[in-house]
Amino acid sequence: MISQISLGVKVSVETFFQPEYSNPVDFVFRFAYRITIENNNEFPIRLLRRHWVIYDSFAQLSEIDGEGVVGVQPVIAPGETYQYISGCNLESEIGKMHGSYQFENLLSRKLFDVSIPTFQLIAPCKLN
Repeated sequence: MISQISLGVKVSVETFFQPEYSNPVDFVFRFAYRITIENNNEFPIRLLRRHWVIYDSFAQLSEIDGEGVVGVQPVIAPGETYQYISGCNLESEIGKMHGSYQFENLLSRKLFDVSIPTFQLIAPCKLN
């Protein structure tokens, strides 16, 4: 697991290769990642947007922007955590991702960005 704290918000990432959804013959390598967001601030926050930068060792760099995560804009109270699982397809066995979340401080209504640490996506066959 990899973690990073930005502006009182801890973002932790765990990754998983999904061989049952991958097809190396067609250059499809499916990875899942579990994100845990912990609000260490003294105010509630709402996750408004996400921005991902995805690197694939075969393909071009790609970027994804959107509202919320997995269809929701969760509110995270002080001292609470929010966790979700999502996934990414690559065209090679190796890649990496990083990004940022935009949050709203629900007391002051100010927006702030939190970094998502860079994490590796590596198929187990490349670790031999």
